[in-house]
Amino acid sequence: MSNEAVKNSGINALAARNAYNLANVTKTRPQFGALTPKWLTRFLEFKGLETGIYRVNKVVEGETPLDVLCSQTKKSDIIPQGYVEYETEPREYILNSISTIINVNTSVEDLYSSPYDQVQEQLSLAIDSLRERQESQLVNNDDYGLLKNVADSQRIQTRNGAPTPDDLDELITKVWKEPSFFLAHPRAIAAFERECTKRGVPPVVETIQGGRFVTWRGIPLIPTDKLLVDGLKNPTSQSGKTNILLIRTGEAKRGVVGLFQAGLKEEHSRGLSVRFRGIDDKGVASYLLSLYCSAAILADDAIAVLEDVEVGEYYDYD
Repeated sequence: MSNEAVKNSGINALAARNAYNLANVTKTRPQFGALTPKWLTRFLEFKGLETGIYRVNKVVEGETPLDVLCSQTKKSDIIPQGYVEYETEPREYILNSISTIINVNTSVEDLYSSPYDQVQEQLSLAIDSLRERQESQLVNNDDYGLLKNVADSQRIQTRNGAPTPDDLDELITKVWKEPSFFLAHPRAIAAFERECTKRGVPPVVETIQGGRFVTWRGIPLIPTDKLLVDGLKNPTSQSGKTNILLIRTGEAKRGVVGLFQAGLKEEHSRGLSVRFRGIDDKGVASYLLSLYCSAAILADDAIAVLEDVEVGEYYDYD
């Protein structure tokens, strides 16, 4: 209410609009709605590298002297001889770089850094964006992305489109050696829950690493929007198709491992460096952010994928 309005109403008091000029406004930090919890990089075990290269040595599968040592029927008094063959050209993973440059006017930093430091807020948002990109690359990168590197023998199709308990059980048969977690789009998880409800077998919800997750056979279903639905993070149509991964993680388990460069100069966090590039003649400070990452599948049975998962099946529960 303006001063004029206050006078006309017969009330002799300071108007709210004028009082606002003397009030302190409680402010939030910058809010970036596209950020996600990035559960994949929390659940995935990571391996630090010395030189940015990771070689996965494998043994050639097939007949070896070890295959006949445990025979119940003794065929000969001669101990079998030979050796275990290694692959001569094992795969090597070279870390990829995700980089960006952040510029901050030093006068803005000097004048407008209370209550929040402008440089730190700019860096924080940029780092979160790089981490989002990292998670997306871990799933979808054309070279090392998990979806692209699942062996053909580890790919299965849904029975009827929607993800059923039977489908997830089939995935478990593919990654039965200590499976760690399922990875799926939130809409795929919701579709699975509907199928469980339809069959009267609602999945258990457990608290793991500070989050609440649906589980199946004791294995958590971890949500990520990086497993796209019809190529989109946030599809607008009711129907759509996506994939569900089942992953065993950890080098000791011959599973899937995330890779990063250890011991970076001016390291901010795992695999990420923040380097001050200087101030130009216009007073603009510049910072280079570099994130180095990749992923490796140590054994074919460390990961499997359920393909063509339909997320748009709904039911009436009368």
